[in-house]
Amino acid sequence: MASFFSKLFGLSGGSSEKPAGGGAAKTETYADCLIKALPMREGSQFRLAGSIEKTIDGEVRVRNFIRADLFTSEQDAIDATLRKAHQIIDQNGPSLFSDGAEPRQV
Repeated sequence: MASFFSKLFGLSGGSSEKPAGGGAAKTETYADCLIKALPMREGSQFRLAGSIEKTIDGEVRVRNFIRADLFTSEQDAIDATLRKAHQIIDQNGPSLFSDGAEPRQV
């Protein structure tokens, strides 16, 4: 369990989880935010992961997210990541970036 949380929050130095597709991200703009789908390969599956970026007062603020959902197809993971990012933006609204922190997990 601790291993899961250390991977989730990037606390471990080595990880078997790697961004799929050689680090290339599928991007989409939604509600003045840039969404990047970054599914993580875990063996033969892909974990839902991505980031939401928004430029505020000339500074780029990033909100990263990783979920427990696993998919057998990279494209399915990308599609689910984009849907999840839309949901995060819709549910949090302006408060998603209101704390002033540059990068953080959501």
